[in-house]
Amino acid sequence: MMRTAICPGSFDPVTYGHLDIFKRASKLFDRVIVLVSINPDKHPCFTPEERMEMIREVTAEIPNIEVDCYAGLLSSYAQQHEAAAIVKGLRAMSDFEYEFQMALTNKKLYPYAETVFLTTSMYNMYLSSSLVRQIAMLGGDLSGLVPRCLHERVYRKFRREEDAGDEH
Repeated sequence: MMRTAICPGSFDPVTYGHLDIFKRASKLFDRVIVLVSINPDKHPCFTPEERMEMIREVTAEIPNIEVDCYAGLLSSYAQQHEAAAIVKGLRAMSDFEYEFQMALTNKKLYPYAETVFLTTSMYNMYLSSSLVRQIAMLGGDLSGLVPRCLHERVYRKFRREEDAGDEH
C-alpha cells in the first residue's frame, strides 16, 4: 500500500527550510504532495500558480514529490487523496502551539491521517517566507535563504511592485 503524505503551506515563496522538510518527508513516505494552501485571510505576494511553479522547479530531482493547490479544508483534501499523514515543519515552540491545535482539528475531521512534525534543521530555524520577502523588498542577499534558481524571480516580483508604486 502506498503511503501518501501532504506537506501543506503557503510557500510564499518556498525557502530552503521548506525544501529541507520536503526532502526529509520524501524519504519517509512513498508519495509526498506539496500542497499550496489557499487561505482567504492571507494576501500572498505570489499567485498560487507561481508558487507551484517555484516548488516544482526546486523539487524536480525528487521523484516522489507532486505539487498541487487547494482552497478548501486540508482534512477534505487529505481524505480525497487517502493521505496517511500531514507533514508540518516546526521552527520553534511558538509554531507548535498553533500547529498542535490544527493537528487536533484535522484529526477530528479526518481521523485516518496522522500529523507528523519535523523540526527544522538548525541552519533554517530563523528562516520564514515573510523574512525572505522583506529582504528581497529591500534588495538584500537571498543566498542561503531560497534556492539560487529562484533569486531573480523573487527579486523581480518586488521590483515590479516597486516600479508600479513609482508610477503613481
